[in-house]
Amino acid sequence: MIPLALDPSRVAIALAGTGPLAVRRLTQLREGGADPMVFSPEPDGELAQLAGGRLVRALPDAAALDGIGLLYVMGLGPETERTLAELARSRRVLVNVEDVIPLCDFHSPSVVRRGDLVMTVSTGGRSPTLASLLRQRLESLFPEEWAERLRTIAAFRDRRRAEGASMSEVARETRDLIARERWLP
Repeated sequence: MIPLALDPSRVAIALAGTGPLAVRRLTQLREGGADPMVFSPEPDGELAQLAGGRLVRALPDAAALDGIGLLYVMGLGPETERTLAELARSRRVLVNVEDVIPLCDFHSPSVVRRGDLVMTVSTGGRSPTLASLLRQRLESLFPEEWAERLRTIAAFRDRRRAEGASMSEVARETRDLIARERWLP
């Protein structure tokens, strides 16, 4: 596995599916800053409401996939999911079919967000339960105040760089700040 952090403003993301897994994934994508197209021939009320104007009440065809870089698929049944994954790959779109490892080009890690601080855990799709348990542990180790802590660290870094401090000085002073504040055990 090669872990990456993806900028959703640079890569078009879409979701094809229905049901609670589609709602959960759409929510996660939105939390990450994405505003994906949602393809769902028969969306339930919650998915339709959440997708809003980004909902297409059909599965994506080849032309729709041409503008997409990443596609999440779930809740459509094995044959439809396999066919859609093959079509997407033929258009050079990376695919993740929820809980079907052989049809996945990538896996989405379990995520903890504290403002701009993003921590992830991945098991390569082998154990979502373990990834979830580890995510919960990270949530307890890094509570919500870490969003403000990161803003403080970033402001300190920006100020010191503007004053002409070298990267090594800024790194050392940042470690000192974190130690002085006792933010890490």
